Amino acid sequence: AKTEKQIEIDLERAIQNDELVLHFQPLLDTIDYSIVGAEALIRWQHPTKGMIPPYSFIPIAENSDLILTLGQWILEAACIQARKWQDINIPHFRTCVNISARQFQSKNFVDTVRNALKKSNLDPSRLELEITEGMVIGDTEAVAKKLEILAGLGISLAIDDFGTGYSSLAYLKRFPVHQLKIDRSFIRDITEDYDAAAITDAVIRLGHSLGLTVVAEGVETEEQVKILRQKGCDVLQGYYFSKPIPADELEQWVSSLGDRKFG
Repeated sequence: AKTEKQIEIDLERAIQNDELVLHFQPLLDTIDYSIVGAEALIRWQHPTKGMIPPYSFIPIAENSDLILTLGQWILEAACIQARKWQDINIPHFRTCVNISARQFQSKNFVDTVRNALKKSNLDPSRLELEITEGMVIGDTEAVAKKLEILAGLGISLAIDDFGTGYSSLAYLKRFPVHQLKIDRSFIRDITEDYDAAAITDAVIRLGHSLGLTVVAEGVETEEQVKILRQKGCDVLQGYYFSKPIPADELEQWVSSLGDRKFG
């Protein structure tokens, strides 16, 4: 196996040589299965090794400052793609970008977001940033301020992997977030595990009581769809609907949505 250092060097070269590409996984409205979002996910098309999955390089990037360069690349590329979608006749949906802890904590993060919006000339209502629960625990004042500035730009904020942290729920009231994403581990077990079902139920109720939209990610079966619809979950995402696909494929997928039968 290559050393982390070597992967870092290769990855830096990959950013310069345009070897990175975004795929997008649709998020669908539970009621009518219309598209409401698409999560941008990074892929590395290595010239000799082919497609390298994110789990084999993202954690390494996260251990170095490379995650800042990579994160900025993802954000800018996602905004540019979202701007293309804004310009064509395709239903309005948000492009969702995952933000890493280091990125979020860096001093110039807000400027990076502002610049990505300016560079792409994207309508901010078409961008959603996903941060994890763990990132907002701690220095509440500073985090709240940062989130308020971001929300003030007109973009949407989501808490990803919700339910896995043991944080106080008070922060949800304090922060201007719009969306909770239930961690996929609960969704996976929702059909046979009473606890997973109960937690999912609780998160949906909690989210709704705070006026938030609740998303289930990792939806893979018809049975899961049925239960989540019964529980009143707002948005569904997962392989049951589509795997992450290139931008042009997503456009085709969206245009044929009317012909698809889900649930």
